[in-house]
Amino acid sequence: MEFSIKTGAAEKQHHNCVIVGVYEGRELSDAAQAIDKLSSGYIGSVLKHGDLEGKLDSSLMLHQVPGAQADRVLLVGLGKKAEFGAKQYGKAVRASVKALGAISVDVVLTTLAELPVAGVDVHKKVSQLVETALDASYRFDAIKRKPDAAEEKAAKKGIKKLVIQITAAADVVAAESGLRDGKAIGAGVSLTKDLGNLPPNVCTPSYLAEQAQAMASTYGLAVEVLEREAMQKLGMGSFLAVAQGSEQPPKLIVLQHLKGDKSQKPVVLVGKGITFDTGGISLKPGAEMDEMKYDMCGAATVLGLFKTIAEMDLPLNVVGVIPTCENMPDGRATRPGDVLTSMSGLTIEVLNTDAEGRLILCDALTYAERFEPSAVVDIATLTGACVIALGHHATGLFSNNDDLAKELLQAGEQALDRAWHMPMWDDYQPLLDSNFADIANIGGRAGGSITAACFLSRFTKKYDWAHLDIAGTAWKSGKEKGGTGRPVPLLTEFLVGRTR
Repeated sequence: MEFSIKTGAAEKQHHNCVIVGVYEGRELSDAAQAIDKLSSGYIGSVLKHGDLEGKLDSSLMLHQVPGAQADRVLLVGLGKKAEFGAKQYGKAVRASVKALGAISVDVVLTTLAELPVAGVDVHKKVSQLVETALDASYRFDAIKRKPDAAEEKAAKKGIKKLVIQITAAADVVAAESGLRDGKAIGAGVSLTKDLGNLPPNVCTPSYLAEQAQAMASTYGLAVEVLEREAMQKLGMGSFLAVAQGSEQPPKLIVLQHLKGDKSQKPVVLVGKGITFDTGGISLKPGAEMDEMKYDMCGAATVLGLFKTIAEMDLPLNVVGVIPTCENMPDGRATRPGDVLTSMSGLTIEVLNTDAEGRLILCDALTYAERFEPSAVVDIATLTGACVIALGHHATGLFSNNDDLAKELLQAGEQALDRAWHMPMWDDYQPLLDSNFADIANIGGRAGGSITAACFLSRFTKKYDWAHLDIAGTAWKSGKEKGGTGRPVPLLTEFLVGRTR
């Protein structure tokens, strides 16, 4: 989908379709009123028949509206005017794109960015519109067979070019900036989705490393891929123990976006990259095991985020560290009862090999110390317990620094990609006690997402750290199965906030 900004009166411009809003109670937005006036009250008369009440997410397509220059007019419900905020605005944008997804429309003019949204400026409205439109129109067909003519025609349905109406000439610069940022976030979200949706026989640790190297070449980033031998020399016994049951070689991917001042300490992002998780010797149930290809969504998030900040040319120093491997039940695989020595020197008793994400992250978190970070944020599909606690709406947030936690929470609210601050009190730490090692890799069923964060906290004492458990938010199951691209919007907002 292409985008552009256009000024001038929307009702006087010719397009395949123009999108206007209607509030609940059949109250027309300013753009809808202008077209209604040109049509001698045609839109109002249609609404009086009850075809559209203005409820949020609803829509109604009108053809050959008298006096309108556009071939079609799409009315989109905005909900109650008094409650219209950023969330409702996003839903209206999504509904408009979905409504046009089943027809072929080359050029569409949307007036939704002209709607007043409390606390949201023109830059943010345009950015959110573009990001939402790209998300709503996302398709994953990279590995399907080549379509026949009919299928190819169907695939080309939807909006080709979306023109965003901005009436005030003084707002054009802010709108153009918002357009660039929205496209950058949308590109990062799409890459994150693509990587998660790829099958595990394609998206291997080596494939992720290749994607990082290609991105570095495209955007001029620094990249390094550490192989097994280098990790052995570093003493990454915990990470390598998870990888030893797989034929796929492990990789430690290090990306650097260094666009800040040379004296600026970097933000380090650590992404869990288990490209397939069988559970190892502690084998998972077979039902829905195919979804364990999504256990690398933390890694996908870091790669998607680097695409976004590279497209934005963000003036900040950011380092990405991605430990990636498979967790397989081979004859060489780690067993329950094994004791591992981590890069930090702490020994770990493995009580369950399906708690492997923390075993690769702990060595990556120790590795992150060398960058002398201003903050470290790890992103991981870490625990099913987090899904039980928070469902699929909020990402679990844990931190050893309340100010850092507040930054991330506020970024999530701004980006409509919310997180929830979970406790990580010292009271939970004894649950990880081991009779045979410094620490056990699980703490029992109770508070499973908390004890997992407590485990990671043992390796993050030298810097400010936050952990995002995205097990409930990184992908959807069922009919809408697929990656969500979260929490790229949250982390983009967080990083942009650090440049202000």
